[in-house]
This record gives sequence, C-alpha cells and structure tokens, in this order.
Amino acid sequence: MVLPFQPLTVAFRDVQYYVNIPMGFKQKKVQLLSDITGAFRPGILTALMGVSGAGKTTLMDVLSGRKTGGIIEGEIRIGGYLKVQDAYARVSGYCEQTDIHTPHLTVEESLIYSAWLRLPSYIDSETKASFINEVLETIELDEIKDSIVGIAGVNGLSTEQRKRLTIAVELVANPSIMFMDEPTTGLDARAAAIVMRAVKNVVETGRTVVCTIHQPSIHIFEAFDELILMKTGGRIIYSGPLGQNSSRVIQYFQNIPGVPKIKDKYNPATWMLDVTSKSAEAQTSIDFADVYETSTLYKENIELVKQLSSPPPDSKELEFPTRFPQNGWEQFKACLWKQHLSYWRSPSYNLARFFFFSVSSVIFGILFWQRGTKINNQQDLFNALGVMYSALFFFGINSCSSILPFISIQRTVMYREMFAGMYSSWAYSFAQVIIEIPYLLGVALLYVMITYPMIGFYWSAY
Repeated sequence: MVLPFQPLTVAFRDVQYYVNIPMGFKQKKVQLLSDITGAFRPGILTALMGVSGAGKTTLMDVLSGRKTGGIIEGEIRIGGYLKVQDAYARVSGYCEQTDIHTPHLTVEESLIYSAWLRLPSYIDSETKASFINEVLETIELDEIKDSIVGIAGVNGLSTEQRKRLTIAVELVANPSIMFMDEPTTGLDARAAAIVMRAVKNVVETGRTVVCTIHQPSIHIFEAFDELILMKTGGRIIYSGPLGQNSSRVIQYFQNIPGVPKIKDKYNPATWMLDVTSKSAEAQTSIDFADVYETSTLYKENIELVKQLSSPPPDSKELEFPTRFPQNGWEQFKACLWKQHLSYWRSPSYNLARFFFFSVSSVIFGILFWQRGTKINNQQDLFNALGVMYSALFFFGINSCSSILPFISIQRTVMYREMFAGMYSSWAYSFAQVIIEIPYLLGVALLYVMITYPMIGFYWSAY
C-alpha cells in the first residue's frame, strides 16, 4: 500500500452488555451479551454468525464503540492497550449494512472527500491521490470511478457497487481495523461473490476485518478464516478457525454427542444454524454455550486473549494530538466543496425553487395589487407594513419548506460522517448556510423584482 498502517489486534474478555427496561416492568435491565471472550487478528477474516437476535450486530457495535446507550462491562484491548474510543475511532472503520452516501458525488469524489477529512494533515495531495487510486483498484471500482452514486433503488450505482463503495470509503481512511455489518445481505450470488472478493482484497493488505453475516452461501462462508458463532441470549457457542472446506468447525460440532451428521454437499453454515437452534437445543437437551466453555478450544482462546492483551515490545499506545484529523478550516472547505457539487448537480431542485417563487410572487402581487400606492392615512400605512411583513414571512416559510427534502437526504449522510470523526457539527452547518446564500439571493432578487412593482411600492424615498 502507498500509505503504511499499524496492524492491530482486538482482544476482548468477559464482555457483558445490558439495556435498561422502561419503568412499569419488573425487570430493570435485560442482558444482550453474556461473557463474550475472543480476539480478532490482522490478516484474518472473521465472521460473526448466529440466528436473528443472537447479538452478533450488538457485539460488533459494542466492540467498535457505536453503542452509546446501555451498560457495557468487561475489557476491550486494542494492540494490547485498553481501548480509548477517541483514538480507536481514528484507526477503525465501520461499514454499515445500509449504504449511506452523498448521491450527487461520483465514486472517485466520494473517496476524495473521505480521504480529505480522515487522513492526517501531513500527507501531501499527491500521496493522497495515489492512495485513492490504489483503493479504487483494490475494491475494483476504477472502471466506474466517474459514475454518479445516485439514490439507492432510484438511480446511480447498483446495490453491489454501493456495498463496495461503502468499503472503499472506509478503506481510504487507512484504518487498521474494519467492521462490516452484513456486507452480502440483499445481494444475489454473483454480486455477493464480487463484494466478498473486495473484502478478501482488504484482508490481504494485512488489516483486521470482522463481518457479521446471516445465512451465507457455502462459497461465501468458506471465504472466511475464522468464525464466532453465537446463540440466542448473546453467548458464544464456537470461536475458532473454519478449516479447509469448513472441516474444523464441522468436526467440532459432530464430536458433540447427539448432534446429527452433516449431509453430503450440504451448506455447513445452514447446518450449524439448524443443529444449534433453540428448538434443536430443546430436543437434544444440549446447551452449546456450556459445551463450548468446557472445551479445549475455549481454553485455547483464553490463552490467545491473554497473549494479545499484553502490548508487544517497543509498541506505543494509540494517541493523537487533536480530536479530528483536519483543522476546522479544512473541515469547512471540504464540506463546502461537497455541498457545492451537490447543489450544482441538482438542477431540478434549484429550478423548481426559482419556478415556485416566480409563480408565488405573481400570485402574491395580484393579491396585494397596488396596495403601496394607496397610503392616505394611518390605517393604509399599517396595511402597507402588513403587506411587507406577509411578503417576508411567505418568502421565509417557502425557503424553509423547499429545502427540507434535500436536507433530509443529506442528514443521514451527516450522521454517518460525524460518527466517523470526519468533522465537527459547526463546520458542516456553516458550510450549509454559506452554500445557500447565492441561491437564496437569486431567488430573493427575483421575488422582489416581481412582487415590489405589482404591490406598487415606491422605488425611491423622494
């Protein structure tokens, strides 16, 4: 890679997660994760699997620091040091299940924007450009780098291309650790294979990559190196390597008395979920979590976690002098650049505003036709002032209501970017205000040029 990075391990021990129950219920809190111990290592693709409600996404959110509510207990270490969220956020990336991107940027511009705000300020523009091109090639997006992202399900990129863009936007920040929430969900077999090929390319760079996955095909499942399998209630029932053709995990479960053998050419992932389901546990009277905690595999994992909980020699704790990679001025410029492109590439939105205000100003002028010329007494003056107030109020309300659909699309993008530590709220807000000024100024001039003479106000004070 053009930019070096520090390979980091993630070791966690006895992690518990509780959520508080609203008043009126007997229980005060519910436990979603119970005694979770394990580790993620560089260059190894780890799958988090389990039935719906097992807690796989909850575990990943807890480990990545996305869970801000509830009660988290236990120990999480990054590179052997206790996790400090502000520093951890700078070396980790999170690919959400929902692909959230600015629809008016191209693929390459999306990466430029992410690199601008997330890479350290000391990296020069040429190195950034080279790294962006390398990421485009790694994720196989170089052929569509000039395509507009668009709105999901409406226009622009396909679902599979959006998934890869989500990975690329995080990878361009040069993280040491990447979390991916169900990257293949909603994709057909071909699209899922393309996405997994991109994920494997990321792993081959030496990064620590963790994916939650739900009922994968046999080819997708066997692309992983290690597996953490969870059961309902947030407990681990297997944590270890898959082995060639899933041999290690199949052997582990088939060695448990009462577990039926896997059929020939049957999907190991589907078989595991079937034999460890809640109904299967009830039939066989096997608690797979208890079986795992008494196994030699569990003891090996405990030893591994102990080893990874100690910092390597000559290593340093993650530490950054500032909260954000870029200063406030650079944040503002990047946000303004993105907003400018978004507005410029939304002619329908801007033309609709100009058309709407043209029509509304004509209607307003007809309603108050030549009221400004009939100022003969105090009441006429009050009426004229009321007309001016109504005109300003009407303009303000229309301006606010017309921008709401545009802002609602950008808002979800802003939440993702702010959580990733790309910029502060004031930088984004100030850029949004500044970019609106020329458009509102043009609309205001049009509004005044039509409304003012129709109402009959004087052009001069003399």
